[in-house]
Amino acid sequence: MVRPLEHVRPASGRCRDHFAAVTIGLVSSCAPHLVPAAQAQAAPAESEVVLSELNVSGTGQGRETATSPVIGYRATRSGTATRTDTALRDTPQSITIVPREVLTDQQDRRLTDAVTNVSNVQPGSTVQGRSQNYVIRGFSTQVFAVDGVLVSPAATFYPVERDLANAERVEVLKGPASVLYGRGDPGGTINIVTRRPTFDPSGDVSVQGGSFGFRRVQGSVSSAIAGSDTLAGRLTFAAQEDPTFRNFGDNTNTRTFVAPALAWTPSADTRVYLNAEFSKQHSQYDEGLIAYRGRVPLDNISRFYGEPFSRYYGEVNSITLKAEHDVSEHLTIRQVINGQWGAFDLFAARATGVNAAGTLVARRDTSVNSTFAGVDTQTEAVLKFDTFGFAHTALVGFEYSNGYRHPFSQQGTLASISFLNPIYGAIPGALGFQADLKQKLELFGVYVQDQIVLTPELQLVVGARFDFGSQYFFNRLPASQTIPPEQELFGASPRVGLIYRPFEPLTFYASYATSFVPQTANVLNVVNPAPETGEQYEIGTRLDLNPGLTLSAAAFRLSRNNVAATDPTNTGFSVITGQQRSEGLEADLAGEILPGWKIIGGVGYLDARITKDTTFAVGNRLTAVPSFSGSVWTTYQFQEGPLRGLGLGAGVTYVGRRFGDLNNSYAVGAYTRVDAAVYYDFDEHYRLSVNMRNLTNARYIEQPFNQFNNAPGAPLSVLATLTARM
Repeated sequence: MVRPLEHVRPASGRCRDHFAAVTIGLVSSCAPHLVPAAQAQAAPAESEVVLSELNVSGTGQGRETATSPVIGYRATRSGTATRTDTALRDTPQSITIVPREVLTDQQDRRLTDAVTNVSNVQPGSTVQGRSQNYVIRGFSTQVFAVDGVLVSPAATFYPVERDLANAERVEVLKGPASVLYGRGDPGGTINIVTRRPTFDPSGDVSVQGGSFGFRRVQGSVSSAIAGSDTLAGRLTFAAQEDPTFRNFGDNTNTRTFVAPALAWTPSADTRVYLNAEFSKQHSQYDEGLIAYRGRVPLDNISRFYGEPFSRYYGEVNSITLKAEHDVSEHLTIRQVINGQWGAFDLFAARATGVNAAGTLVARRDTSVNSTFAGVDTQTEAVLKFDTFGFAHTALVGFEYSNGYRHPFSQQGTLASISFLNPIYGAIPGALGFQADLKQKLELFGVYVQDQIVLTPELQLVVGARFDFGSQYFFNRLPASQTIPPEQELFGASPRVGLIYRPFEPLTFYASYATSFVPQTANVLNVVNPAPETGEQYEIGTRLDLNPGLTLSAAAFRLSRNNVAATDPTNTGFSVITGQQRSEGLEADLAGEILPGWKIIGGVGYLDARITKDTTFAVGNRLTAVPSFSGSVWTTYQFQEGPLRGLGLGAGVTYVGRRFGDLNNSYAVGAYTRVDAAVYYDFDEHYRLSVNMRNLTNARYIEQPFNQFNNAPGAPLSVLATLTARM
């Protein structure tokens, strides 16, 4: 076990020898050497807001921070909702955290699997097997954040499946979050917190093999560099081959991921963290199953309507530098610089229609080449002060984002294929021009937030953000079109929340939050279409059932305005007329029931519908949104006796009936999936685990998106993992 770097800056080699190597803390004998005198005080109560996520308390007790590892299944602190290291119970908005221990016990290799543990979160689309989208509280989102930085501002989807090898925790902030993140979808924000380097040598490596020829190796090593007391590094890597149950021929899906990280602490007041990620993916272009006459046939979940040549390549690269300096015990300044770039290309067969008899699927061949790049900078100051007896933690920030994307697409003719008995071998037709899209986005954001302790029982959180900038969006279609000028953008995003703690285990909160998204729709004869906005009213509660187990619940009303819809009279254009609303209830549970018995899960209800539109019927349910859904995962590991080290896990996921498009022209049925795990820790260095997914071999659609894109869930599969740790 090791000391995470964010908790400690050793002053000398002698001091380091006095530290106990524990996962989230340090002993106090050297604490005065590690922090300024003003910080070497008793640790603040969990309800207090800490100035910086990297501060260290000198009590001699280990304590969790917003970026540290979490012991068990329950996290207590986060920086996702406030950009300050804040106790979850002092956050006036629903946030659920999936710690690394859950990812390990479930052997989650997809971000989709991780967020399935969160109430009212569903997989939205695989983007034809290329990536992952999500539906949070009824609204789809195609972007997420890594260490608080959203993916490229101009990219409409992440071009690879995000690997979890370097994920310390996956956090889902539900509802609008534009006050801190700027552009963002109203349903919520997923933020991946990465693993930090450690001074003490540590490492782990896992080798996996499973059903359908799945193979994977991943590992991570970390230590001080050249014996330095101020510089440490971590290198994380993963590589996998996944033929999948839907693969045809020799088109094995592969993914590689490398993530080097450095942390430098030249003094107790200064912290610098550099994280880089490089990911590549080769995969089959797979649209999934096709809907016909109101349903998706599930008699053969391996049925494939593409061709063996339907292939996809994607890559994403990112480098993030974060520097913090404590000017005094009252002021911390922070600078974040992020650069992202990548590309994807594909050549694939795509379905375009089903004949009336339901015997043939019309197709075309498509080629797309796309590049993107972006830069994001955040300059922030965190101030702690008192006025009129009220304690304040104020955040003032400025963000600059600049990004572009340029996809060029071609298409050609391709022979139809049988709907029920596809036979492959069609010859691609000659490709002709389809579209040439160029998008540039430049945004400036100014934001302020104040977390105010009014009384020991009552807190107020207020904030506002103002975004302004410009966007150039031009899609050169086959027909002639006038090149539009740049669009001027402006958005205001206020938020306010109130937190009340009548007694120690119980917290109530109420909040109002908003979102702002620049409009990328191509509207005929409109230079500056109105941006998409969202707003949410939420009330909730958090209750510690015991010191290690927390139950949270919320009720909310969420609306999305200025939704773009297809222009019914002008092909290739959109109209801005829509409004959608989602109302619901949810509850989440995480923690330890008894020693060795852990649990995480949630249940949710959603009524998500179209409330205003000129294209789709008012009252229709939103795509891929079930009325009821829920999941629970629990493990028990024997703590003593001859079975000590043996662990058992079981989980159930239920997702209700969903419509596959806004027309509600077809639906996919409800499903229940049962998972299980058996693992054994031989000692602190070695673990052998066997994870079983979909024990009942249920047939179901996991991700409906439209008539031609419905990803089926995998049948019964088994995954064996051998892990070695330093």
